[in-house]
Amino acid sequence: MIDASTFLRRALLADAVFSGVSALGLTFGAAAFATLFNLPEALLRETGLFLIAYTALVGWLASRTAVLRPLVLLVVVGNAAWTVGSIALLFSGAVSPNLAGELMIVAQAIATGVFAELQYVGLRKSGRAVAA
Repeated sequence: MIDASTFLRRALLADAVFSGVSALGLTFGAAAFATLFNLPEALLRETGLFLIAYTALVGWLASRTAVLRPLVLLVVVGNAAWTVGSIALLFSGAVSPNLAGELMIVAQAIATGVFAELQYVGLRKSGRAVAA
């Protein structure tokens, strides 16, 4: 366990808020977003469902003054992988989004990459190990 810096906790909280809003929108508005972005409805809904669990984890971490360093590192690596995966999705040919869909994928990839960077910086600012 490490003493989580305020910076780390705020970065995690911002990620949880962003992910939570996305989770609700994608889960309950998948059909509308599928039409708007020309993306598969199932992909959007399943992404939203995943984000519900992710939001719970990141929100819980944000609420702790002491966190498990490996768990925070998992979030950082996961966010970085999400960023790379989102851009790879555009080049894969697996989906054919319209311009709005491409912009949405790129925007959320950038936001997720920023969260990864902020969380990594916050992790480095965090205190030493604390007794569990």
